[in-house]
Amino acid sequence: MYERLLKLMKVYMPNVDLEAAGKNARLMADLGMDSIAMLMLSVAMEDEFGLTFTEPVVFNTVQDVLDFLDKNATKR
Repeated sequence: MYERLLKLMKVYMPNVDLEAAGKNARLMADLGMDSIAMLMLSVAMEDEFGLTFTEPVVFNTVQDVLDFLDKNATKR
């Protein structure tokens, strides 16, 4: 799942070395992800992982996203 998430994130942050950043990287502070990129990533995650966001979810780190996917993804 981590590799699939990185692939999606690279679409919205092509100039960031996500593999070097690691799972504990903070999305905004370390990776420079802005609110538009977060929205676009959320939409892409819905398609890729079979999710539906029904309420706001706060992701601070890559690991936060992975934890959410582990609990909620229907497409593994």
